[in-house]
Formats: sequence, structure tokens, C-alpha cells
Amino acid sequence: MDEQTLWALVDHSPEHADRDSWLHPHLGTTTGGGHAPREYVVALRHVAMILDADPRWRSWWQQSGLAACELGIVAEGRLDHLRPSADIRRFDDRLQANFTCALPAGPPTAGTVEQATRTAAEEVRAMFEVIRQALTLPALPPTPPVPSPPTDVPDVPVTAKRVPDPPHEPERQGYLTLTQIQEFFA
Repeated sequence: MDEQTLWALVDHSPEHADRDSWLHPHLGTTTGGGHAPREYVVALRHVAMILDADPRWRSWWQQSGLAACELGIVAEGRLDHLRPSADIRRFDDRLQANFTCALPAGPPTAGTVEQATRTAAEEVRAMFEVIRQALTLPALPPTPPVPSPPTDVPDVPVTAKRVPDPPHEPERQGYLTLTQIQEFFA
């Protein structure tokens, strides 16, 4: 069995530390190939930043009564991604929501950035639909136009953690457990 690694991409830029921000994405991927799929992870972060800056989404989030949403997303690579996972918890004045989603299939090609951005927008919106239902909030606002991320996006620092093998499991998991996701983002 290939070694699977969980990669975390955490942005420490000044924009990310903005106190006016309500959405704080924490991104990671699993991969057996030894590298994180940059285009898709950058697209996920880009979509989150667009939503964070959108006044309609800010107004919608304010109805939750919570100051912030810490959105943890693990895009699963070589795993089968048979079971998308979600873990949503309240901590004081913030919500911690961890999700898994599938990485786009195939190697990077022409048009990958545009496709990654469209897919990321659909995935993030679906995650917020789950959050909306969990918090019994009104309908989501429309997704604002999401242009492709700028081409000069700086490299995001990457930290790798090996995903531990589950003890005594007779067959391959095909997904990350919520415990593994919670431990990673802890």
C-alpha cells in the first residue's frame, strides 16, 4: 500500500490575519505521490477568500450570531473518497467545520486552473449548505463571480503529516476518518 500523507496549507499572510475576516480556511490534501496538488488547493482558498469578502455572504454569516467560521477542508487524493466527511462544532463565538472533498482527477493540463476554480466553488458552496442546515440559517446567498486565481499567487507553506494506518483494519479505508481530520487541524 502506498504511504498516504496529509498536507496542510496554512496562509500566514497579512490578509489572512485580517480581524475583519469571518471566514478562515484551513486546507489540506492527502496524497501518495509526495506533493500537494497546488492548483486545486489554491482554488479552494481563492473561493473562500471571495466569499469572505462578499457583503451578501458576510451578512448571511452574521445571522449565525458567530464571529467566525474556521473551515477545514481536506481534499482526498489517491483515496477512493467513497464517504465524504463533515464535522461541525461550535466553540464559543466561532464555528469549526471540517470537511473532506475529492481532488479533481487527472494530471494538470491546459484549462486546469479554470476547471479547478469551478469545482472548488461548487464544493465550498456545498459545504456551506451543510453548515446552513446544521445551524438552521436561511438560504445561502448567490455565489459571487469567482474569477480564476491570479497567476502570481505565492507558494503557500506546506506541512506534511503521515496519516496513521488504522489498527487492525482488514481492508483499506478509502477515506479519512473524522478523528484523523480533527487531530490534523487540532
